Amino acid sequence: MKKPVAVPDFATLRRIAAKPQSIAFLPAIFLAAYWFGGEAALIVSSVIFPAAVYAFYADRARPHQRDGQTGLPLRPAFITTLDGVLETSVANGRTTACLMIEIENLGAISASYGVETTHTLQKIAAKRIVETVREHDIVAKLAESRFAVALAPVHRADLETLIQLSSRIQAALAEPYSINASKIYGSASIGFCTPTRAPAQTAAAYIDAAEVALLDAIHNGSGSIRAYSSDLTGRQSAQTCDPDELGAALENGHIVPWFQPQVSTDTGEVTGMEALARWEHPERGVILPATFLPVLEELGLLERLGEVIRFHALSALRDWDQGDIKIGSISVNFTATELANPKLVEKLTWELDRFDLSPDRLEIEILENVIAATDDDIIPRNIRALKAIGCRIDLDDYGTGHASIANIRRFSVDRIKIDRSYVARCDRDREQQNMLTAILTMAEQLNLETLAEGVETLGEHAMLAQLGCGYVQGFSVSRPLPEANVSAWLAQHNTKIASTPPIGRHAG
Repeated sequence: MKKPVAVPDFATLRRIAAKPQSIAFLPAIFLAAYWFGGEAALIVSSVIFPAAVYAFYADRARPHQRDGQTGLPLRPAFITTLDGVLETSVANGRTTACLMIEIENLGAISASYGVETTHTLQKIAAKRIVETVREHDIVAKLAESRFAVALAPVHRADLETLIQLSSRIQAALAEPYSINASKIYGSASIGFCTPTRAPAQTAAAYIDAAEVALLDAIHNGSGSIRAYSSDLTGRQSAQTCDPDELGAALENGHIVPWFQPQVSTDTGEVTGMEALARWEHPERGVILPATFLPVLEELGLLERLGEVIRFHALSALRDWDQGDIKIGSISVNFTATELANPKLVEKLTWELDRFDLSPDRLEIEILENVIAATDDDIIPRNIRALKAIGCRIDLDDYGTGHASIANIRRFSVDRIKIDRSYVARCDRDREQQNMLTAILTMAEQLNLETLAEGVETLGEHAMLAQLGCGYVQGFSVSRPLPEANVSAWLAQHNTKIASTPPIGRHAG
């Protein structure tokens, strides 16, 4: 009687499988198993050994290859896969393309709703992107708010095709995210690289080019789509501000306010303008503050920026008065650093006197989180003093921070500026309407004026008017304007509202 032969356990076979050369011995291993153990040993070995091989190589490929939240491949895996796609495409006479997708305002969403909610939103966004592209297209997660798509080999990947795909992805990501009884709205900017414009036929070249296009899209405002072209490379390198050049621009009059109108929802009339900093670069064009504000903060020049913007804004308001152009007030943002200056009230009083303007013509915009978080006795004192001399106090980005009703009353706030997150799609979303109604009711009970920010569509504008929001500001009215264009825009706007019926809650 044959003695039973022990079949090697899983751990032993797994160690053997660790060496690639072991594959050459598979026939001998299976034959030996049959010779010494019969059919049973052959069957067991033929199952366990391949399992060990698979487990070993799967473990080697697993670490750091996929995102823990979404399960999508990360950058190294994406590069490897895209290189493979490019090789296949060349061999088969096909082509591919690369898209970069940036989920906008993810930091603000995290601050408002928490990290867990942000992680859930990322998972949903990833699922929507995967469902929007074709089955064999590759979707990856490259950064906290950034996704990438590489097309599986196709016959054609031209500009029109990629614009259409980008628009479908944007539409999918713009749908509301229902998370923990909250409805959150998102948007995305997209940059892509077509095969005809790629700097080289490598994954790295496609990815770098698509990211350059994405940065250009982000620079041009929310929800933009941009295609890569070679001239964008120089523009991207210019996105990094040279501190010396920036400091000189601040002193030489190249950083100036552009003005975004604020209108009454009852009459349509322009009641004020918000002054928004822009860098008018002689070679690079208009540069948005997101590019240069962090550098100014590092240089300790935010207070100086505030002085420069106020000077130009108050000067413009005086000139409009002299030209019989009716602009009620100017809104200017104040940082916590500026508000903590013990001489702020004295400085502003002098500036208003210099331009012969009464204090009520200046709206002091203060972020909600500044009011909620301030422990500095100077800040409350300055705000109360500015209110006492006649300046108006606006609470900016209302709804994104944690300012209590007690703080709203403590700082004598005149108006709350409702954040865009509550305004988006309010004409189509009942929950948004309910949230706005609650905010507007609270404001009415506290005798506060209300202004909605980031109003981008006529539908949102009309719904806010019907709900009783007093003022609106955003692209539905006008994009920010350089001072030289304000008078012409205002004349055109006044002509338009003269022939338009009111849409406010008192209409009809």
